[in-house]
Amino acid sequence: MSYANPPGGLPPQNALMTGRAVFTEAYAVLPKGTMRDITASFFPGWENARGWILARPLSGFAETFAQYAMELEPGGGSDAPEPEGNAENAIFVTEGSVEILLDRTSTTLTAGGFAYLPPRAPWSVRAGRDGARLQMIRKLYEPADGLDAPSPFFANDREIQPIEMPGTDGGWATTRFMDPADLSHDMHVTIVTLRPGYVIPFEETHVMEHGLYVLQGKGVYKLNRDWVEVEAGDFMWLRAFCPQACYAGGPEPFRYLLYKDVNRHPRLRIGST
Repeated sequence: MSYANPPGGLPPQNALMTGRAVFTEAYAVLPKGTMRDITASFFPGWENARGWILARPLSGFAETFAQYAMELEPGGGSDAPEPEGNAENAIFVTEGSVEILLDRTSTTLTAGGFAYLPPRAPWSVRAGRDGARLQMIRKLYEPADGLDAPSPFFANDREIQPIEMPGTDGGWATTRFMDPADLSHDMHVTIVTLRPGYVIPFEETHVMEHGLYVLQGKGVYKLNRDWVEVEAGDFMWLRAFCPQACYAGGPEPFRYLLYKDVNRHPRLRIGST
């Protein structure tokens, strides 16, 4: 397995300016070529680290989450990475290794490693000797009556048996980090895998917002009214109810990291608590 990362750097002066980036009323596509040195951000409380903000709550668009592609130099990271007390975090390591310290217990994650860190959890993160790259998702946790907040956990893509979608002979499968039956979770993070030639065979249209970071391969995605070609390193950002489907290209599997908000009633008054 391999996982894509932002290229950084800067294109040469003789490169074509026109690319595949698009922002519409229903979706956005940020190709990997948009993730360059001049579009990276630095963050208070983080040392020897930078990141590309791929999604953030935006009124009238997707409003539940923020997603970052982070790049940490050796030893880089933060002792206080989450600035909002009620925010939960999910981390997926795409390259190198990180050490996560949680309640004075250290866990090392290598490429393919995943961490779920619940709201108000005392955690820190530091890259190993070769640095690290990772995807980080932040969301304000929505409590539900009768349910405790989820417990933290760690996992690895390579150690989870993907769930085959019915009738696909394993050509379409989902690696699930959260237990779908655990309603304490208000978001799911999964990896979707389609072998070349396999498809999502209908236009999904649903309330969940999505962040989709392409980890490997290439495909053609139906987004609202448009067919969009995407490849490893690209990011797609979908608002609620955006129709979506895809074909997987070749020659390798088409894999993407998927965020969605789940398991909560929609609020009937915008801004209500």
